[in-house]
Amino acid sequence: MRTAEIRRRFLDFFAERGHTVVPSAPLPTPDPTLLFVNAGMVPFKPYLTGEVPAPWPRATSVQKCVRTLDIEEVGRTTRHGSFFQMNGNFSLGDYFKEEAIAFAWELSTASVEGGGYGLDPDRIWVTVHHSDDESRGLWRRIAGLPDERIVARGDEDNFWSMGVPGPCGPCSELYYDRGPALGRAGGPAVDEDRYMEFWNLVFMQYERGEGPGKSGYPILGELPRRNIDTGMGLERMATLLQGVDNLYEIDETRPVLDRAAALAEVRYGADAEADVRLRVVADHVRTALMLLADGTSPGNEGRGYVLRRILRRAVRSMRQLGHTEPVLVDLLAIARDCMAPSYPEVAEAYDRIADRAASEEEAFRSTLRQGTTVLDTAVAKVKAEGGRALPGAQAFLLHDTYGFPIDLTLEMAAEQGVEVDREGFTTLMREQRERARADARARKAGGTDLGVLRPVLDEHGPTDWRAWDTLTTDARVLAVLGVTGPARVVREGEIATVVLDRTPFYAESGGQDSDAGRLSGASVEAEVLDVQRPLPGLVVHQVRVLSGELATGDRVHAAVDPEWRLGARQAHSGTHVLHAALRQVLGPNALQSGSYNRPGHLRLDFPWRGALSAAARSEIEAAANQALRRDLPVGVRWMTLPEAKELGALALFDETYGEKVRVVEIGGAWSRELCGGTHVEHASQIGTVALTSESSVGAGMRRLEAAVGAEGFGYLARERDLVSRVAEQLQAPRAELPDRIAGLLDRLKSADRENQRLREQADRVRAGDLAADATDVDGTLVVTATTDGDARALAIAVRDRLPAARPGVVVVGSPVGERATLVAAVNGAARSAGRDASALVKRLLDGRGGGSPELAQGGGIPGDRLPGTLDSVPALLSRA
Repeated sequence: MRTAEIRRRFLDFFAERGHTVVPSAPLPTPDPTLLFVNAGMVPFKPYLTGEVPAPWPRATSVQKCVRTLDIEEVGRTTRHGSFFQMNGNFSLGDYFKEEAIAFAWELSTASVEGGGYGLDPDRIWVTVHHSDDESRGLWRRIAGLPDERIVARGDEDNFWSMGVPGPCGPCSELYYDRGPALGRAGGPAVDEDRYMEFWNLVFMQYERGEGPGKSGYPILGELPRRNIDTGMGLERMATLLQGVDNLYEIDETRPVLDRAAALAEVRYGADAEADVRLRVVADHVRTALMLLADGTSPGNEGRGYVLRRILRRAVRSMRQLGHTEPVLVDLLAIARDCMAPSYPEVAEAYDRIADRAASEEEAFRSTLRQGTTVLDTAVAKVKAEGGRALPGAQAFLLHDTYGFPIDLTLEMAAEQGVEVDREGFTTLMREQRERARADARARKAGGTDLGVLRPVLDEHGPTDWRAWDTLTTDARVLAVLGVTGPARVVREGEIATVVLDRTPFYAESGGQDSDAGRLSGASVEAEVLDVQRPLPGLVVHQVRVLSGELATGDRVHAAVDPEWRLGARQAHSGTHVLHAALRQVLGPNALQSGSYNRPGHLRLDFPWRGALSAAARSEIEAAANQALRRDLPVGVRWMTLPEAKELGALALFDETYGEKVRVVEIGGAWSRELCGGTHVEHASQIGTVALTSESSVGAGMRRLEAAVGAEGFGYLARERDLVSRVAEQLQAPRAELPDRIAGLLDRLKSADRENQRLREQADRVRAGDLAADATDVDGTLVVTATTDGDARALAIAVRDRLPAARPGVVVVGSPVGERATLVAAVNGAARSAGRDASALVKRLLDGRGGGSPELAQGGGIPGDRLPGTLDSVPALLSRA
């Protein structure tokens, strides 16, 4: 049974039993504790915890998930995959244990003809929590399982919680016996390779308190509403039903593995280490495909770094298999064909996916070339100094600057007989992560801990948010929070986080900056500095008290600065217009991957290889302003997500959408995007869109920036004034400026070439004079000199004028600002006599510098030390 069919049967089974089919959420998640959805329950978390009322009593989904915590185990075990799909059925205060167990048993064991999976009931084992006699009894009664196939286990295996105070409860897992060829008899407690877990039923019925780890925390009591959360691993079920050994060999991954083997000219199953690498490639290529399809771009931090690491591990594994040519586009096409039956979007977005992957592979190949040189130099230095371990700082440099994974550094160093100071590397990585966490904590809700805000949301409910409808409203202060936590009152000059029961302020989201404005009361005037949504449904305001004092319970008048909001609306609508113009000129692959807009300014990131030409930039700007000139209407419609997709609305990545979505249209189908921002009523109200820059923001990613509204007109006025001044200075009509400037540049280049020719001529003359005045040091002709020009060229020129039959050494110094550089050159006779340019430079510069034995250079010494350093050369050579 193919994986797509297993998926379809699961959803159909639960839909027929009253469950609402919920589409998979995108892999990037807004949950601040996660980078990607890593479990099927993550999108349901607000409903399961009671933060948000559930829109349905029963639901089912097949959720895309990514986990990289055990990435080193990928390919080495049968159970670890970085991408997987979790089939789930959820009861939100509806049914409980009996129905959950009955559903799982029925679907697992019903015949294939009857819509089930047809698993042999005599080979299914289950585990229950040792205290859960109710579940044990239900398994006996519903499934007829004997006691020996109902295994009791402890908290570590069969009691679930999120790791923090909140819902928890026992769970029951289903395992399938794959036969004696795969391990020992005795059930899942004995061998989890032979007995493969394929479904976990979580019974959320208790509330837990504070405590570490998976056990040892207090149970505070029963939940007011009991929930069911189950997860059936789609890949694991496919492994069982397709009769293969592991998840890398199912129909959605095996074709990638086979293509990788063919490209590398190896046979799967012939060599254990090669098999691991092929499985890594099969897994990572599929994961990369799904991450790229959901809008993640390779980068140096967060989600981008995870994707970058996955892509580079796939490329490196192919290189280890002996295939050094570009490979990602080829393999991703195979993965696309495997996944498209379940996820058509991977085929629709494939051109964008392939382009971004190709850019990343090209960049990594360059990285390998540069990093390998750095690593080889560092290893050679370690060996020359008699060491056996590459310093942790060097490994960290390779990782942080060149993108070398530590395992690549370990492997390449080991090939040259050198270990790596892994502990030193780990320390530096830990320090970097701590700095990143500290920065994230500082940004979190203006420095306010989310744990302090959650009780406010629990007590008062979601904020009555009115930013779409009004600029002003009366409100009550629900909470005032200072830097250290709840504050009784804040006074003039102090900054605090304020929660209101209702607000007209737009909270930063969807690329749009937050509103600015005032809070006014009987005894307070405060300036609103920032507005955020740190928790779903909760809006918080960072304010500075200008006069008086502000306290919890106060009544205030909240007013958005109307000029600020007008500028924000112009910028956000301008972003939509520029996005549509970009796609009109460049095509559908130029899909926005990130944006930011504030009054007067916008920026838009999109995948594209290479800089845009001046003509393309002009055409994009003209298309955007044509929309403004046509005064295209701007409208808002609410609809379901499937309806929006059917209509062709663009759903931007890294956003999470509910059952109903807000579609913003500019000129109908010309621009149609899912968006929660504020907008103008007609395109002409934007004023103008003036492109100010186009630049690179990473491999395969470009950024456009523009000024809009009054700022756009101001930018154009400044450009006009600049052109007028240049025309005045050159005494030329504006239309002739490009030709006039090109002529000036040609003359400057010609003058530079002539100056260079004269310098080289002077250097040749000087080189001859210096060679003629060489000093004899123990049979070696020695020349030292300084120059304000090219020290390297002068050193070579002098060396070439020394008699070839006699050993010759030349050292030239050049002051550069307050520092100085040195270049040393030796001829062939000097090399035969044991002279070494690299060793000489290092002795002169206290270990710095390097190069070849014939030519080396270094720098960094203070400029005032240069004369003394050159004077020391003859003495050093006489002692050598």
